[in-house]
Amino acid sequence: MRGLVLTLAVFTALGSPLAFGQIPPAQSPGSASYSGVSVEPNEQIFDTMCALDAAGFDADESTLGQMPGRLALRADLLKLKGPATVALREFYRSHALADSGENLSRYIAFAVVAGPPPKFAFVVDRDLLPPAVLSIDGFEDVLADFYREANLAARWRQLNPEHQAVMSRYQAVVARIVSVSNGYLREVVRPSGALTFSVFVEPLVGNRTIASNTGDRYAIVAGTTSEVPADDIQHAYLHFLLDPIALRNRQAIETKGVLLNIAARAPNLPPEYRDDFVALADECFIKAVELRLRRISPDQLEAALVEDDLAGYILVRPLVAQLKVFEKSDPSMSYYFGDLIGGVDVAAEQKRLHGITFAAAPTTVATNQEKASSAGGKADIDRMLDQGDREIAVQNATAARATFEKVLEQSPDQPRAIYGLAIASVLTGDAPRAKDLFEKLVSSPPSAGSDPPSNPVDPTLVSWSHIYLGRIHDLEGDRSSAVGEYKAALGVDGAPESARLAAQRGMDAAYSAQPAPTGTATQKP
Repeated sequence: MRGLVLTLAVFTALGSPLAFGQIPPAQSPGSASYSGVSVEPNEQIFDTMCALDAAGFDADESTLGQMPGRLALRADLLKLKGPATVALREFYRSHALADSGENLSRYIAFAVVAGPPPKFAFVVDRDLLPPAVLSIDGFEDVLADFYREANLAARWRQLNPEHQAVMSRYQAVVARIVSVSNGYLREVVRPSGALTFSVFVEPLVGNRTIASNTGDRYAIVAGTTSEVPADDIQHAYLHFLLDPIALRNRQAIETKGVLLNIAARAPNLPPEYRDDFVALADECFIKAVELRLRRISPDQLEAALVEDDLAGYILVRPLVAQLKVFEKSDPSMSYYFGDLIGGVDVAAEQKRLHGITFAAAPTTVATNQEKASSAGGKADIDRMLDQGDREIAVQNATAARATFEKVLEQSPDQPRAIYGLAIASVLTGDAPRAKDLFEKLVSSPPSAGSDPPSNPVDPTLVSWSHIYLGRIHDLEGDRSSAVGEYKAALGVDGAPESARLAAQRGMDAAYSAQPAPTGTATQKP
């Protein structure tokens, strides 16, 4: 999204509702007079994670030591074999990404904007849905069918006590974050039906924390690790608290916009800030508040400010200076922000930053095989491969094709690029080219003849290439060749279970094109 940026929106809380606003230390955080911020259960996230369990998602079970019921449920879900479960597994397989973190994030993003069961209708307008949710369009219907077949309503009621016990550790942390942040900024969170901040705790996300907002709905999801990720929660909460203030003062911020010409030169500055000065100013504002809340020594503060400058967050230093003035004043930040941003001296900052050498982008020591694989280096190849995967996920076949072709110009035998280009060819209806590319992967692996292999082929790519070839043969009416490809997929050492299931289904019955635009043959597994 443009404007104020939080990365991805995903949040899961399992336990009893607990609302917070500005929470004085001596007052119960459960007081009904405080709202807008909550640690609460979310059945949609639970149902979505149950669906991922049944589909074979490789979740982190290490966080389930105190939840024997949830661990047993995982085993039960994997044994389900009903028609809705079969459809769910096919949907998951046909939309899966190679990166398990990105894979999970899309489904959690869906759960955050999904309404209650049994329909899971979206609670925001479709044009506000994040691209990650649109990339799994139709999942709400698949989940609704699975919800009924797996009787998830009863499972949710049964496991609530376990979830409440796990979630309780987060309540005190969130209460402290709200109290300290609101107290420092002299802000009060008032009840609102629109702007909300939710902390959801979902054991199976492991060590991940994912935060974002969709419209006025801010949230963060975290796993049940040994330590509550307080810093991540605080950062997300400060976005909830301060984004609206920055937006209301957009015009004042934009008067300092010439400084973006300097910040945008920083190699490590995230792309979303390079052409959006309001977003950059907002992020720097939040980083500055975090530094003041940490109450670190002058030497530690200076080291942090230098680090921010070198990364491109050049407004953190002047905003920290302005916050020191704010701390001696009386108004809340809502009323003071105009003075805060007005105190940033553009000319002084231009002079201070003149000739600055920003930190270089991270590099790795290239091996001989990496040097041979790409004139631009392996880091560039990996970046383009990830970009192509994302373009496939949102079905932007034209962009994906261009991306993967660019990779192949630098590294002609790159398996992920060959596979991605094959999938892009399927999306654009170029079956002959897709067939040639899949056959290249399975008949003569690109790494053949080199020791060690220069570009080893992932068994996942090989097995799925056989499956796609089998489906192409089925669509061409060549059942004998199709069965041969499905058998070959079953024979690939290291093939994932999802590929084995798809290959076995191909053995049992000929593949037929799916009527929906997001059908199996048009998505990367």
